[in-house]
Amino acid sequence: MAPKEQKSKEQKALAAANSSKGKRKKWSKGKNKEKVNNAVLFEKATYDKLLIEVPKYKMITASILADRMRINGSLARAAIKELASKGVITAIAKHATQSIYTRAIPAAV
Repeated sequence: MAPKEQKSKEQKALAAANSSKGKRKKWSKGKNKEKVNNAVLFEKATYDKLLIEVPKYKMITASILADRMRINGSLARAAIKELASKGVITAIAKHATQSIYTRAIPAAV
């Protein structure tokens, strides 16, 4: 077996510097939130679904409408205002940021 070749100090330092570069920690790219493609305007089918299904919900908020109907927040707020003006839903609590509505219960005769 032949004896190993001796390296100079410069060669040893260079080898040590190069070997540590290969084992660096790989950072993750971070968590990416999935983009939702919500509608900006009502289509005929979505509007009909709004008029039929939403008055049957127990709790109605802009975020619930946006999630279930796949519409954006401003469109959901406009839809809630329209349903409230028709008297199909009634307000429970109103605040600057969040308003909560429920289905309109007909008065007992």
